[in-house]
Amino acid sequence: MVAIRKKTIGKQIYYYLEHSFREKGRVEKKEKYLGKTLPQNIEELKQQFISEIYREKWFNLFDRIKEECTAQEKTIPPSGREKELENFAIKFTYDTNRIEGSTLTFRETSLLLEKGITPNAKPLRDVKEAEAHRKAFYEMLDYKKELSLDTVLYFHKKLFEDTKNDIAGKIRQYQVTIAGSKFAPPFPAEIYPLLMDFFRWYHKNKDKMHPVELAALVHLKLVTIHPFTDGNGRISRLLMNFVLNKRGFPMLNIPYGKRGGYYSSLERSQVKTDESVFLQWFFKRYLKEHNRYLKRSNVRLLGHD
Repeated sequence: MVAIRKKTIGKQIYYYLEHSFREKGRVEKKEKYLGKTLPQNIEELKQQFISEIYREKWFNLFDRIKEECTAQEKTIPPSGREKELENFAIKFTYDTNRIEGSTLTFRETSLLLEKGITPNAKPLRDVKEAEAHRKAFYEMLDYKKELSLDTVLYFHKKLFEDTKNDIAGKIRQYQVTIAGSKFAPPFPAEIYPLLMDFFRWYHKNKDKMHPVELAALVHLKLVTIHPFTDGNGRISRLLMNFVLNKRGFPMLNIPYGKRGGYYSSLERSQVKTDESVFLQWFFKRYLKEHNRYLKRSNVRLLGHD
């Protein structure tokens, strides 16, 4: 979190921005001098400050990942790219639904989506939601419109129209709780104004913010607003990848096995109203998921390709 700090030297007060973060078990701090008076555009300066820190630490790496991924894709024949995309779609569908309680194993999900083999003794709802997610994912890849309320409602309806038609694509009208979480979602009367604020924020920042940061914040902000009775995590992760794909960056899958850290970072960001907690987790996850591109990039930079 970026905080405003005052330093008094003699009778003069000096203002600074300060950002603390944990690095290799130690707390590190970055500072930026503001002046002898507090600027009026302090929120804008906070955003610039945190972006400078993230660019120094993360964004150049993400840009290299994009460049190497794009270069590698050009060497793969169309059939190979289709297979890679199908593999991602299956894994993404398995993990995102499993996080939300689906009983399908990865093998069952793979056989269902690749070969149409329906697993025995598994809830029909889990089967239909896996099929719907894969279909929505592929439609999302070619979706030409920008992110809007209509987009969010449309894809939520696609995910649940065959299993939970009474809530599919509909903003919730009653209060809900999140089992095991300290975070309380907004009241129903707050949802629409919060969504309007969200889309104003998105359209203001979509061309200024780094795409990986933008994708992470789209996920965090949308899941925090919690506009639906069910499926908030799934729609947020789908639209996270919508943002990445639309800007040419490799997409991200959040594995079911990593759900502990994922849930913890989300909850801490929500309870503390501190986006940086989730952003740090997301950036580390994105880097780990796509580190192979950096290794390949390093080989090319060293002239060993």
